[in-house]
Parts: sequence; C-alpha cells; structure tokens
Amino acid sequence: MAKVVVLGAGVAGHTCAAFLKKKLGKQHEVVVVTPNAYYQWIPSNIWVGVGRMSIDDVRFELKKVYGRWGIIRKQAKAIEIHPEGDHEISKGYVTIEYTDEQHAGQIEKVDYDYLVNATGPKLNFDATEGLGPDKNTFSVCTYSHAAHAWENLQKIIKKMQAGEKQRILIGTGHAMATCQGAAFEYILNVAHEISKLGLSDKAQITWLSNEYELGDFGMAGAFINRGGYYTPTKVFTESIMAEYGINWIRRAGVYKVEPGKAYYETLDGENLTQEFDFAMLIPSFSGVGLTSYDREGNDITEKMFAPNKFMKVDADYSGKPFDDWAANDWPSIYQNPLYKNIYAPGIAFAPPHPISKPMSSPTGRQIFPTAPRTGMPAGVMGKIVALNIAEKIQGATEHRHKASMSRMGAACVVSAGFGSFDGLGASMTLFPVVPDWEKYPEWGRDMNYSLGEAGLAGHWLKVILHYLFFHKAKGYPFWWLIPE
Repeated sequence: MAKVVVLGAGVAGHTCAAFLKKKLGKQHEVVVVTPNAYYQWIPSNIWVGVGRMSIDDVRFELKKVYGRWGIIRKQAKAIEIHPEGDHEISKGYVTIEYTDEQHAGQIEKVDYDYLVNATGPKLNFDATEGLGPDKNTFSVCTYSHAAHAWENLQKIIKKMQAGEKQRILIGTGHAMATCQGAAFEYILNVAHEISKLGLSDKAQITWLSNEYELGDFGMAGAFINRGGYYTPTKVFTESIMAEYGINWIRRAGVYKVEPGKAYYETLDGENLTQEFDFAMLIPSFSGVGLTSYDREGNDITEKMFAPNKFMKVDADYSGKPFDDWAANDWPSIYQNPLYKNIYAPGIAFAPPHPISKPMSSPTGRQIFPTAPRTGMPAGVMGKIVALNIAEKIQGATEHRHKASMSRMGAACVVSAGFGSFDGLGASMTLFPVVPDWEKYPEWGRDMNYSLGEAGLAGHWLKVILHYLFFHKAKGYPFWWLIPE
C-alpha cells in the first residue's frame, strides 16, 4: 500500500487529494494535512466583503467530505520536511503540529511515499509596515478577513449616508504584491454597491497598484479579441474603472501604512502619500516557511526552496536575465529536482522568473507584480500532479500529464457588481498564461483563444461558476466532469 500526503486543502491541494483518491481507491492511503477545518472558495470572498454572501456561503467543513471519500484528514500545519527520514524513520516524513481544539500543539511525524506540498502562500502583511487587518488596512484574502472588511465598510457607508465624504483606497499593499485581480474585483463591487445606494457623490474611490499599466495583473498585460478587434487589457481595465468613477494610481510601491495614510514610492522615485478612511490592500505573498532536513539533521531548506520560501520544482532557476527567459523555463510536472517523490503545485511552487517585466525605482526598490498562480491554473496543476502520482504508484515510469503555465490557458471572470439584472462581469480568457514569444511572436499569445467581454452575462457566469465549483469541491455526483 502506498501513502500519499498532501499538505494543504486549497484549490490545488483539495483537487489533488480528490483525484488521488478517485484513481487509487481503497488500495492506497491519501492523507491531507491542513490547519483549517474548512475548504473555502476564495474567488467569492469579494462578495463576502460587500455583504452579498455570508461566510458559510463560501466555505464548507472538510471532515464530512473527506470522510465520505475515505481520505484521512489531519487538522494541523506542516512544520518540517524530512525527505530522507532519520535514524528512527527510514522513509520520508513531515513533522506536523495540530491546530484543532482537541489536539492543539501536539507534534506528530507523518511518513509518506509521495508528498504534495500545496500549502499555498503566507499572507506576508509584515513585509509592509502597518499593513493588515490587525493594523491599519483590511483584506479579502480569507473569508474571515472579508467579513471583517464588510463590517467596517458598513461604517463608512453610514458616514456617507450622513453626508460625510469618504475616501476609499483599494489595491496592492506592497511593491511586489500579486493578486491584483482580487483587488480589482473588490473595488468594482464596492463602487457598485455605493452606486446602488446613490452615494457615489460622497465617495472618492482610488485604485493604488504596483502595475506599470492597469490590466497588467502580473501577467504582463495582454491583448484580447473583442469582436474581431485586438484590445489591450490596459484599455479594457481603464474603461471599466472610468465607468465606475474610480481614480487610479499605478507604478506605486507601498512601503508603510499609518492610520488613514499610505506611503508609497513611484517608479520615478517620488515618495508620496494617499489618505484614506477605508483601505483594502493586498499583501505580498511568500512561502509558508517550511524547513527541511536530511537524514543526518543538516538543514537543506535552501536547496529545496527559493529565497521567497516557495518550493523549487522542474523549472529553470539559473537566474538568467529577464529578456533571455523562454516559455520552456516554466515547470510542467511540479516535481522537486532533489527528491522525485515530492511535488509542489499551485502557489506553493517557486516561479522561475516574473511574467511582468521587473522594474526598479532610482533608489532600487523593485516595483512590479509577481506572477499569479491561483484559481484555474492551481486546480489544473493539482489534478495533473495527482494523475502522475497515481500512475507512478500503479507502475508508470514516465509523467504523462503536463501543465506548464506557458502551455496552459486560463479563464477569468471578474465580478463587477452583484445583482440579477444590474450586476456586471468581465470575462477573459488567455492562452497561454505565460506569453510564448517564440510560438506567438506578434502577440505572445494565441489571439483565437485570448478573448474578453463585459456585461451582465459575465456576472451570471461568475455566480454559476461559484455553485459549480462548490459542487465539484464537495464531491457531488460526476464532480470530476467539471473542468478545473
């Protein structure tokens, strides 16, 4: 009997565990280690942040689902990886610390035949002084953060209803933050709700971003096919912002936040401030901080992980200049190069380089978005890792399933307001996610599959996808037929 341990139950980890169990059945053991009791559908947190969904609308308990599937669940956080075992355990194992009430603080060693690191990111609020929901800004990165943001946004709305003008600031809270898409969705939903209440004249809404141009989203922007015309995402994004009366500041690296004031440096080297009454700023991401040791107890963390604490996989980490990188630098099977029975799909893997061009201010501060790896790509990675491991266990010698972000398309539906007849959604597909300038020298992407539209239908699609992905994540009938 083989034993596969999956660290994390987010999009990549949960998808991976589901397909592992489906393929391996009762003959083999699948263990999921996750510090949370719940699975959460993160893309819908923005609706929690404007009061359109409750916390329970975007989460469900893992215990019942994993019990039905026959997956062993350990509510704990992984601390250490020992890929060679030690003098007590001859095979690889992970050290975990339980987080549930009954066993909180207890330490356990969990051995494995295959390990999947799908821990996702650490929300690195501390990288920006004064940033975070326990300090001076709010977040929608978790359902509890989003609920907290909505609780405080309501106070701002009440002040506007009383005739006070309020300044709302939404965007990125670090010079190298990613996940601009989540902040973009949130600012549009906030603007939509304020407009529905007839309070637009009482709100000054500002977008603050480290993007060189709007619509970069950490993917170097894109051109999309709209009715036969190729439109840059810069124009697409700016037109939607303008429609909602949103001001924008770009090329900005936030480095400090005080109550009511954000400090940032621009690519030109100016040090400026932006005042606010309510701010939701996305933090930078890092790996969760796993450490690793060889059989003799020597620290090999730097060999297994990049400096940003994300795990190294089958990518080119040679550090070549940005202008020299190629699509083939990106990983396709998410296998650690040192230990072939360890994989890292989703946000847990270390990108070989940014997708957006690295830029620095005259003082040397790097101000540009880092590469996104969330949502659809994370689910696809989790699935192919599961299929490859299952086939390895069943006797395969090669990895048949591959999913490089430079060979993978992605579909994104951005909510821009919640309502059956007055909502708005912007839907966009890109192929591939990472531009391939050798294969597509003119645009970097295949324009037959890079499309974008905005309208009410896009909002309906976003809502439908919410329920479809919950159906899939809960393992309801024919869940495996729903694409990642």
